[in-house]
Amino acid sequence: MRLTVVGSGDAFCSGGRGTTCFHVEADGFRMAIDYGASAQLGCKSLGLKVEELDVVVLSHLHGDHFAGLPFLILDGQLGTRRDKPLRIFGPPGTQARLHVVMEALYPGITGNRWRFDWSVEEVAPGTPVPVGPFTLATAEVLHSSGAPSTAVRFEGQGKTLAYSGDTAWTPVLFEVARDADLFICECYRFDGAPTGHMAYETIAANRHGFSARQMMLTHMSDDMWAHRDQVDGSRFLVARDGLVLDV
Repeated sequence: MRLTVVGSGDAFCSGGRGTTCFHVEADGFRMAIDYGASAQLGCKSLGLKVEELDVVVLSHLHGDHFAGLPFLILDGQLGTRRDKPLRIFGPPGTQARLHVVMEALYPGITGNRWRFDWSVEEVAPGTPVPVGPFTLATAEVLHSSGAPSTAVRFEGQGKTLAYSGDTAWTPVLFEVARDADLFICECYRFDGAPTGHMAYETIAANRHGFSARQMMLTHMSDDMWAHRDQVDGSRFLVARDGLVLDV
């Protein structure tokens, strides 16, 4: 499984880093985990062919995690002239939210006659579903987005990849990250208790409770990025746009 960090920044592209998106490839299957507003630019800048994506999985419905989808879909129609299906998995409410955003940006677009099949499948937290070669399981976390915000976990091909999504500190993350080969964890600030997010000092204080083989910090604000040299490199990786990991 090869993971490429497409966007490791926060909602405001702090530090010149893109909004959240991770590209995963496993035996020819290609998936994006979150697809924030800058994901199209990020993927194309890194030479990743967006028309080859099979699946997009959304952790929650904030713009820095899903607002790139209208451009991915429209690019498939008019730009790359996509000819393979695209499946989008997200929390309850994804279908309606995506419809509203697409119509706001390009009125009438949802009535298009599409050249490729694309679908939205809503995943209730706690209900595992097959996604390509993986089983996807989600767990609700603490982040207000007008719909369930979730952490996500993928198991398959002898590997486990987990991701916190956006969340305040919650012990639910211990189970999400259980024995994962890689746990991607949001880390918005260096210290304090940011609303709906986590700080490095909290994550570091709880590192002993995580059984994941590796933890990578992402979704960093300017504050956290300025403190990145204080991260304990023996316990954490620090995400950066363009970083490639073989999991």
